Amino acid sequence: MNPQELAQKLHSVPGRGCVVVTGAGIQAIGDLFVEPGTSRTILEASVPYARKALDEFVGIRAEQHVSAEEAMLIARSALNRAQHLADEEDGAQLLFGVGCTAAIATDRVRRGEDRAHVAWTDGVRSGGASIWFDKQARTRADEDAVISAIVLNSIAEALDIEERLELGVLETERLDGFD
Repeated sequence: MNPQELAQKLHSVPGRGCVVVTGAGIQAIGDLFVEPGTSRTILEASVPYARKALDEFVGIRAEQHVSAEEAMLIARSALNRAQHLADEEDGAQLLFGVGCTAAIATDRVRRGEDRAHVAWTDGVRSGGASIWFDKQARTRADEDAVISAIVLNSIAEALDIEERLELGVLETERLDGFD
């Protein structure tokens, strides 16, 4: 399955939400919007890239900006936004929030590992995934593609869709799930 096929599947089932990415995962938004039916699935997609923008979105200043805890905070804030934006006709339809925070390959000196954390919630259930990349093995675009796949897979999980994108995690990389 490719990202466009998964996006088509996401748009074919009930459920709407907000997707918020920072640092990486932007391809997921493009994959969702390039397929017809986006308005059935996505209420809003945003990229609060500056620290201040992200802090304003979540309503607090995070201690660690690239962590599983912050990804879940973003996902919960995205769900709150989805609840605010949902129309009356959405009724009992499932609403979700997905949040992604990442530090990936850059053209400046940055301490720390290339990594990303993606979380999702529907207000009752939640989950997420964290990945640590092999800095020597991938370009920024390669890392963003993997993170974007995790974002799309997270939406699929929130919507109870079984299909997932293959991530292609290397032996020198680590992928962990979290609740």
